[in-house]
Amino acid sequence: MSADRTALPLFNPSPRLSRVPLGNGQSCLVLDDVLSDPEAFAGWATGLAYQATPHYPYPGVVAGLPDPLASRVRDHFDQRVRAHLGGRRTVDANMRLSVICTPPQQLHPIQWQCHRDRIAADPTRTLFAASVLYLFENPDLGGTSFYRSLVSPADTDRLVADSHVLSAEDYGSRYGLNAGYMNGSNAYFERIASVPAAWNRMICYDGSIFHSADVNTAQPLSADPRTGRLTLNGFYTCTRPLTT
Repeated sequence: MSADRTALPLFNPSPRLSRVPLGNGQSCLVLDDVLSDPEAFAGWATGLAYQATPHYPYPGVVAGLPDPLASRVRDHFDQRVRAHLGGRRTVDANMRLSVICTPPQQLHPIQWQCHRDRIAADPTRTLFAASVLYLFENPDLGGTSFYRSLVSPADTDRLVADSHVLSAEDYGSRYGLNAGYMNGSNAYFERIASVPAAWNRMICYDGSIFHSADVNTAQPLSADPRTGRLTLNGFYTCTRPLTT
């Protein structure tokens, strides 16, 4: 697949849809068999140049998506997903291909916990949605889990803020945590739902909900997109429906 083959079908017009409840009336939308030709798309994606991300704390390597393909992912989100998550209009969208590959002991504190993508100043007016498309065949590489905080909002904010500024030693000492990928509940967050990885599965959710990739470190972490945990990640800024 080349970036200019935009006339060819990309998304399956009839994927299998299901929902995973996340509490408070929210859910994660799951679309199986989402791509029309996942082998071709994954084959194209594995040929890209991947690099580290110095400007944001992703524990791996990424590659950008050409504008024509990014537009088609955004169109799919607009047509198939947005309304399910409570969005009205998409005002911005960003896509990237990603491979998690950082060894657990090399993670920064911000990467030890689940996270929120962005938080809207007024959630009744703005939705920050996200999508993850699994492009690997080995489900043991891990899916995605969702969490709720077990501490107060103020303590949650402090926990997150400290993860940005404290050293690994100081953060671990203050909160009783060790370097590593989060894969289940701890003293600060309870896992409320988990979606297993599956070939050609896309999950879509409100990015303001705490979430984390379920990175299985019993499996080798590879930066090679042909064998590693390759995903297509989308981030969407949407308005909410007008209310009277």
